[in-house]
Parts: sequence; C-alpha cells; structure tokens
Amino acid sequence: MAHIILASSSPRRQELLSQLGLDFEVFSPDIDETVRDAETVVQYVERLAREKANAVLAQFPDAIVIAADTSLSFAGKILGKPESKQHAFEMWSQLSGQWHDVFSGVCVASRVQTCSTVVRTQVELQTLNHAEMEKYWATGEPIGKAGGYAIQGIAAQYIPQIRGSYSNVVGLPLHETVQLLESVRA
Repeated sequence: MAHIILASSSPRRQELLSQLGLDFEVFSPDIDETVRDAETVVQYVERLAREKANAVLAQFPDAIVIAADTSLSFAGKILGKPESKQHAFEMWSQLSGQWHDVFSGVCVASRVQTCSTVVRTQVELQTLNHAEMEKYWATGEPIGKAGGYAIQGIAAQYIPQIRGSYSNVVGLPLHETVQLLESVRA
C-alpha cells in the first residue's frame, strides 16, 4: 500500500484511523475555514476536506491523503467550535432537548484520483440545565470541539441516542473512509 498521510492534527481522528490498523503519518495543513456565503453545511465540510487533502497532496505528491472536517447543523445553521464560554452555552441552549445533525466531509486523494463523501449522523442532546453546562464547561473538554462537546468523552452522559455512525460524530466515519481508501488508486 502507498504511503498514507492523515491531514489532521486531531488526536481523535488519529485514534480512529489507528483502529483500522493502518500505518500512516500525520501532517496538518493550514487552510482558511471561513464559511462562504450561502454555503450549506454539506458543501462546507466537503469543501474543507478536499482543500485539506489537496494542500497536503501538493507537498507529498506520492502519498494517499485522508482528510476530514466535521461540523454540526441545527435549524439550518452551521455550529462550529465555541469561541468562548458564553458561545458554548448559547450553542448548548439551542441543542438542549433537541436532535441535531453532525456532518463529516471525508476526502481521500492521490495524484491519480480524488474521492470524497459526506456522512450525516443525528444526535439527541438531553435537556441541559445551567448547572450541568457549568460543570461540563469546567472540564475543559468542550474547547476545540464542534458543537462544544465530545461524544467520546464526558459528554456521552448527555446523549441518550444517535442515529447513524458513531465514529462520524467523533470526527472520522470509518466505514466510509475505508470505502474511499479502497476506491482511490495511488
């Protein structure tokens, strides 16, 4: 198999990819993650995954690059990472007692071929009171996480159910990643 590079500094994506038993290196590209005007969450995560993959492929043209981007969507709006405690509380207040969607764009690219897909998982967040939000924020876990929570961490206690891929919510849908890897030629 060709040299594989994961285009992400996310420890969660690295752990997930390691579960597949693949030998890979990590190289995190620096790209602009600003949402474009009228861009849907599906368009956004797929575009970012492709941009990350292409940026790394430009530096390592003989590699197969795996890139991903994950965002939440609620009421038609993209919810990214919280910029502050207040921002996290605002997001949690919106999501509290509701279902929301988690979308991951995944791109696998080589110099011969680029393939991508978007995976959707529905997540239910229990109704959260202010004390629960304070307690969760104090753990430090919400920082740097889409939607301000980590399903694989402490936040699992607030999520009664999901519909779809668990690994997608963590940040890399493994089933679809393997399918893309199998379809891309080096």
